[in-house]
Amino acid sequence: MGTILPLRLDAVTYRAAGKPLVDGISLTLEGGPRTVILGPNGAGKSLLLRLCHGLLAPTAGEIRWLGTDSANRRRQAMVFQRPVMLRRSAAANIDYALRLQRIPADRRRARTGEVLADTGLRAIAQRPARRLSIGEQQRLALARAWATAPEVLFLDEPTANLDPAATRAVEDIISAIDLGGTKIIMTTHDLGQARRLADEIIFLHRGRLLEHRPAADFFSRPATPEAAAFIAGKLLW
Repeated sequence: MGTILPLRLDAVTYRAAGKPLVDGISLTLEGGPRTVILGPNGAGKSLLLRLCHGLLAPTAGEIRWLGTDSANRRRQAMVFQRPVMLRRSAAANIDYALRLQRIPADRRRARTGEVLADTGLRAIAQRPARRLSIGEQQRLALARAWATAPEVLFLDEPTANLDPAATRAVEDIISAIDLGGTKIIMTTHDLGQARRLADEIIFLHRGRLLEHRPAADFFSRPATPEAAAFIAGKLLW
């Protein structure tokens, strides 16, 4: 099975009401390093993620995967800031995702059990997903995505509404998914989280790409005054 990476963006622009919300972004994302997209509110982080995942089409420019169209769709997944839970049990949410990929029933049961255990959710497998806590729902959303073995996993502010304990649990799952070989591309507003999880940083401001660098270099030697101000906790507009 071939890879769908790298992902290449060539002068990608997205306009709404005539205003560029993502403005001429060109970059290449390879397999391996965990990529964290940083920037102030309104920088275009979530929008860029949706463009990459194919939920939106760019107004101009091109987004290209290495694989075929069918492989590109099948081998990537996305988890949102507010997870969408189906009206069924936690285990059935995972089973449904696997059925969509035409996985046989015996393999679905085994895989569902594995990811429930790996995400600490086995004890609540039969509870209605929509009655779980926000932290449990986010872990379930990660388990559901992980079960399908995506090559690329997009995460949009996955811990934005969580307390520190739930945030730690989600970060541990993200690290485990990364260790399993899945490419992580995520947004966060939390500099501490970016320092903990990122291997490389994409820094956006006003819809434009200002930096794409290894995380250690970005935090120790920001190349732009905007990035330096953001790291220092100053307001950007």
